[in-house]
Amino acid sequence: MSSPSVQTLELACPAKLNLFLHIIGRRPDGYHLLQSVFQLIDWCDTLSLQWIPEKEIRRINPIPGVPPEEDLVVRAAHLLMELGQVDGGVEIALKKEIPMGAGLGGGSSDAASTLIGLNYLWKLNLDIPTLSELGLKLGADVPFFIFGQNAFVEGIGEQISGISLETKDFLVIFPKQGIVTADIFKDSDLTRDHAPITIDGFLAEPMSFQSNDCQAVAMRMNPEVKQALDWIAEVMPNSRPRMSGSGSSVFAVLEPHADTAKLENLLQNLPKGWVGRIVRGLNKNPAYNLISSE
Repeated sequence: MSSPSVQTLELACPAKLNLFLHIIGRRPDGYHLLQSVFQLIDWCDTLSLQWIPEKEIRRINPIPGVPPEEDLVVRAAHLLMELGQVDGGVEIALKKEIPMGAGLGGGSSDAASTLIGLNYLWKLNLDIPTLSELGLKLGADVPFFIFGQNAFVEGIGEQISGISLETKDFLVIFPKQGIVTADIFKDSDLTRDHAPITIDGFLAEPMSFQSNDCQAVAMRMNPEVKQALDWIAEVMPNSRPRMSGSGSSVFAVLEPHADTAKLENLLQNLPKGWVGRIVRGLNKNPAYNLISSE
């Protein structure tokens, strides 16, 4: 068995923010129909893939409390290997920086980068639509990260339209305790009838769409979500902070001339266990930077 010309890849796995999140209905199978704009940000996990001659998937430094059958990078690797004609296997290491249960899409991004990287490492030459179809089996947000650009997202996450967004900085706070997405979407108080919008409608007035239909339920489930929103509102008046995804992270857009040094100092005094960062929006998933993809 010959080894490939490239045997090791290190890929960034970026987080995302939901600039807004509307729930516009439900499918007959119970899945919720969404509309959102996904913004990539430079808060990243780091994925390392090492080709091995054995046809095995080896997970290095697994996440504590996450069994292999629930580990999205392991599941992603198995999905590709099951397609057959894979020459060799892989050792997978993942350095987690994006908090889990934060509504920032870290796990989905990790899975997407695994599919992108192994497609290259194993020379499978699968196109993006095929990888996205596999990714949807792992999670609704995975196809977005495979798509790799900021997007207007609809359906259950599979309808993705690329859009150009002005590069901005954001203040993001994760208030310690994550939220289980399924708990949000099965709550009887969840808004499920938001009026649909169009891409053109968003682009014409992007600042008019800053609501998250999951936020009220999340604040009831986790009071620290409201505390984090209040914290941002106090240090950044008129910033209209909101939650990302199903929570529990919250964020606000920084003004172009914001005093970031002052904000960084304030972030040093967050309540115990909270994580806060100033991040920058990205235009492309950096997982594509080190590999070629058609």
